[in-house]
Amino acid sequence: MFLVVGLGNIGKKYEKTRHNIGFMILDKFSKEFNIEFNKENNTCNYGIGNVMGKKVILVKPKTYMNLSGDAVVEIINYFKINLDDLLVIYDDISLDFLKIRIRQKGSHGGHNGIKDIINKINTEKFKRIKIGIGENKNINLSDYVLSNFTLQELELFNDEYGSILKCIEMIIDGKIIEAMNIFN
Repeated sequence: MFLVVGLGNIGKKYEKTRHNIGFMILDKFSKEFNIEFNKENNTCNYGIGNVMGKKVILVKPKTYMNLSGDAVVEIINYFKINLDDLLVIYDDISLDFLKIRIRQKGSHGGHNGIKDIINKINTEKFKRIKIGIGENKNINLSDYVLSNFTLQELELFNDEYGSILKCIEMIIDGKIIEAMNIFN
């Protein structure tokens, strides 16, 4: 069983914010593979389906970004997920808009959601896809990541998200090195 976690914040207020790009990608991915987010527990909404012949759980934490590790731990423990089968998708301000960086392990790099996951699962060794949201040095960092995408950025996202979905498929299919070679 493969676990794909998209990071974001719950609630209408945050739906189209930069910090929610992980949720936005999972929404697109779930539609592509007909996986409904029709289950929930105390910490997340999730759906179970099949991708590339493998059973996959898609998870959107309900804990808000800074406590994302609670949702990840709860799902890992409940479904007995091997950490080799964990993929986390999240925003990265150090990358240009929609640029992709795939990693098999690494530090949190200042991202509080990833920091919490690392602390709660007690390892930096899990797969991730970082998606660029750009940076605006004229705005406070927390205000920037919680700001809405512009209409132009949303249009570009809707035109370009397919590469990110392909990247997720390849990782689920065990082709992370190939995905890194193509998308990094």
